[in-house]
Amino acid sequence: MPLDPIAQFTVWVIPVLFAVTVHEAAHAYVANYYGDNTAKMLGRLTLNPIKHIDMLGTIVIPTAMVLLAGFVFGWAKPVPIDWRKLKNAKKNMIPIAFAGPFSNLLMGIFWALTLRFAASFDELNTALWFVIYMASAGIYINTILFVLNLLPIPPLDGSRIVSGVLPTRMAIPYSKLEPYGFFIIVGLFFIGFLGQILNPLIESVIHMSTYLSGLDATQINGLLWIIRQ
Repeated sequence: MPLDPIAQFTVWVIPVLFAVTVHEAAHAYVANYYGDNTAKMLGRLTLNPIKHIDMLGTIVIPTAMVLLAGFVFGWAKPVPIDWRKLKNAKKNMIPIAFAGPFSNLLMGIFWALTLRFAASFDELNTALWFVIYMASAGIYINTILFVLNLLPIPPLDGSRIVSGVLPTRMAIPYSKLEPYGFFIIVGLFFIGFLGQILNPLIESVIHMSTYLSGLDATQINGLLWIIRQ
């Protein structure tokens, strides 16, 4: 069933909004658990999307992408972490960093279960097709966020995990790459190397999420092709 422009925009934007909101809230909750209440004091210890919205990454870029590319990607305001308040900064940063991507993995499975439920009806009306398309987008978006954020490139979450594992004498110079991280990611994207790294991982995670929910990954790929047209 073809989608009109407004429906297509909504199909992508709602999953993006929830994906980035839960991602940042997960960081905040785990940081607070380990003693850093910075996010809590700033009102970021919440699932309220308004508290996490970044005008460029959550509004402008996703809107432009759905109009120009047919799909959406975005990000929210990073949750501030005060290392000095953590019980064991080096050790605690590992679960704090992993909490965001892990929340996206769980949301991908949630959307897969939602898709399975919506597709279980014998007759699919317009509302059910909308849920099916939105769930497919949710699987895709959350998988991308899970895989991308685990790359060991500062300031992505994967780099925080690596810093927590490395000896201090190695972690300090490694963390100094952070100002150049964005340019490294963009450079890898334009030479095509980023896609070579991410695509097999994204496909593997989608297969895992759909398998756990009893779905066929090939059906997801077909639905993604439809909503990106």
